[in-house]
Amino acid sequence: MSSFSRSQIVRKPVAVTRGGVVAAQHVQAAEIGARVLHEGGDAVDAAVAVSFAMGVVEPWMSGPAGGGAMMVWRADEAKPHAVFYGMRSPSGLDPRDFPLSGQGQASDLFPWKAVVDDRNVHGATAVAVPGLVDGIGIAHGRWGRMPWRELLQPAVALAKRGLHVDWYAALLIASATRILAKDRDAAALFLEDGQWPTIAGWTALAEKRLDMSRMADTLAVLAERGHRELYDGEIGEALAGDVQAKGGSLAFADLNAYRAEIQTPLSISYRDAQVHVPPALTAGPTLADALAGMEALFEPGGRPEEGAFAAYADALSAAYERRLSGMGDENESGKAPASTTHFSVIDRHGNMAAVTQTLLSSFGSRVVSPSTGLLLNNGVMWFDPEPGKPNSLAPDKRCLMNVCPAIGEKGDRRFAVGASGGRKILPAVTQLSSFLLDFDMSLEDAFHHPRIDMSGGATVIADETLAPSVIEALRAQREVVTTRRTVFPYAFACPAAVMREGGLNMGATEIMSPWGDAVAEA
Repeated sequence: MSSFSRSQIVRKPVAVTRGGVVAAQHVQAAEIGARVLHEGGDAVDAAVAVSFAMGVVEPWMSGPAGGGAMMVWRADEAKPHAVFYGMRSPSGLDPRDFPLSGQGQASDLFPWKAVVDDRNVHGATAVAVPGLVDGIGIAHGRWGRMPWRELLQPAVALAKRGLHVDWYAALLIASATRILAKDRDAAALFLEDGQWPTIAGWTALAEKRLDMSRMADTLAVLAERGHRELYDGEIGEALAGDVQAKGGSLAFADLNAYRAEIQTPLSISYRDAQVHVPPALTAGPTLADALAGMEALFEPGGRPEEGAFAAYADALSAAYERRLSGMGDENESGKAPASTTHFSVIDRHGNMAAVTQTLLSSFGSRVVSPSTGLLLNNGVMWFDPEPGKPNSLAPDKRCLMNVCPAIGEKGDRRFAVGASGGRKILPAVTQLSSFLLDFDMSLEDAFHHPRIDMSGGATVIADETLAPSVIEALRAQREVVTTRRTVFPYAFACPAAVMREGGLNMGATEIMSPWGDAVAEA
């Protein structure tokens, strides 16, 4: 039984405007994106600025040393595009360097067989080739209108000032203090005396800030020299050198060889609507599978009730069973928090971007590159260390991610949506899409409506504020655990979306996210 108060009601207003809107997990980043839109920038320009800002204000969730995927809607073309910038395993990685320990399961997200010293989970040996900067860079090159340098300046300024460690930042840092203390540079950035978060006393008015000046220098160089600096320039050479000095296999040649891709998206016909997602190595194909199941399992009524939620559970369960057995992402448990962020952008012309970016685990590899000030990913953990499996660890291999940015359209309604939360992402995007397409909910109602999580395994996690009849209908078919949406930890994903309808643009973020907000351009 939860000890949280049951009398609190949390609501967030939806930003509504005829101009542009940015919905992001951190209000400072959303404000930066909204300013870009106000200055005449395209939705992709705003996405560039928000992406780098998020790496400063939520460095444990994403950043230049991570990866991700983006969906773009171009109003002038009436056409979607996908941008894929997932991570890769280093070409010099040797699976023999990751011997199984015989000591049960790994200590993080996936229940792989444990590796000696968790070398695939944390530390420099877990670092994969990052893709985020190249992906954001090629998107800007294709659709951006404002200069790259200008779009990175707000992130540079944020990093020079340093991250304010408020109660929420302190909580997140505290959750990883023991493992951060193992890397000297991570401890120097996030901890005091290597033991606890940098934070003022609870009654103090003075601000405590992380020293992110080294990251500011790196961002300033990227701003001046362009996105390939991380892959072909001095910044990339220094980053690879830092990883190798700490025992990892990432090489400068891996960065030189990396290329993000602009892809033709997977377009899904769903009842009288369409949903567009990245085509491969994401949760996009699994969303297509889930939507096909839902279309066969229920007919929408006035509101999502017993039949709809039973169909959500059945369709998601079947889709995940096929995903985990056939796409090489088998046995993922989601037992620890994933380090991911999502933001959605719409400009006044109706161009959209849905962007999900990640370090994989919370705080990634828990290693900081001293030369660049960047927190590094732990993308090697995406691979099964046991040989002979669909997703077994191997060199120069692309990672399969759970990210699921999506564009949905029905009549004059179009939306861009996605979420953070590891395997919880797909159920959230599936249900929010259904709320908006099947039940014609407003964006505000959709984001406040309780959801379930069915992301593999036999158990449904249900928001206890769902109607009792819905919970009983779920219990008639499956094991059900009920809980509330809380600030920390998240039992459900953390979504963000923008929508255009009737000539108005609007945005919303997860109601329990203390930092998240949707901001309209002034």
